[in-house]
Amino acid sequence: MLDATLPRPDQGPLYLCDAARPRRRAAALEDLATGLRRWRLPAALARLDIRNRYRGSVLGPFWLTLSTAVMVVGLGILYSSLFKLEVRNYLPFVAVSLIVWTMINQTVTDACTSLTSAEGIIRQMPLPFTVHVLRSVFRNALITAHSLPLVFLVFLATGTMPGWEVLLLIPGLLLVVANAFFVSLLLGMVCARFRDIAPIVNSFMQLAFYMSPVLWKPELLGDTARWLPLNPFYSVMETVRGPLVEGGVAPLVWLSAVLYTGLVAVVALAFFVRFRGRIAFWV
Repeated sequence: MLDATLPRPDQGPLYLCDAARPRRRAAALEDLATGLRRWRLPAALARLDIRNRYRGSVLGPFWLTLSTAVMVVGLGILYSSLFKLEVRNYLPFVAVSLIVWTMINQTVTDACTSLTSAEGIIRQMPLPFTVHVLRSVFRNALITAHSLPLVFLVFLATGTMPGWEVLLLIPGLLLVVANAFFVSLLLGMVCARFRDIAPIVNSFMQLAFYMSPVLWKPELLGDTARWLPLNPFYSVMETVRGPLVEGGVAPLVWLSAVLYTGLVAVVALAFFVRFRGRIAFWV
């Protein structure tokens, strides 16, 4: 029985292209569909990356959990004193903020090498390019999952548990995953073509950390806080943090997060359709 993911004989191999009929859109959509159907492959590769990264380590990826716990306690005590905030209310905020921001920052940073790091595979095997993008997304999601028990421990220690609004966490996580995928796809292509983009992205993420309410609460800005939805990092992060520590998310924040996600998706797909055939020459 033939595999449904394999091309039919009359279509020819997917990795061959007729210059007279490039079929860019059809090839890009087929790449996306095939990569998503084979999600088990990037998931297995992501687990292999984590295993190789922490080979010989006693705690493995839980070292990140331990370092995050130390940062949460240290920064929670320090900044609660600086901002004149109650530790009981500020500690859950900074715990969720640091974990979500770490995932966003690491995802954007790894997105710059999501394709170039798979150079050997791309040049030897006709795998969908989205497999390599999903590999980067799954790897950061699994690493972040190791820090999730820390949030529960902070809630228990401070006695502040979220209410029914925690259900809004599900669409927030879906938005974060969608952003991670499309950003990894877009930056993977751009950084494969222009190798100077990666250091620029790293510097930009450092600036975004201080300009976004990660360590400081939005209400500290006073009236200026109404402009925060213009910050895409704040909007996307708030869809996860709000249901956990702030009792929900404002409709304007949801709207801006959805709009930013849609914009990134459109730009990433447009680039993928236009330049997919050149990726193998760029990496």
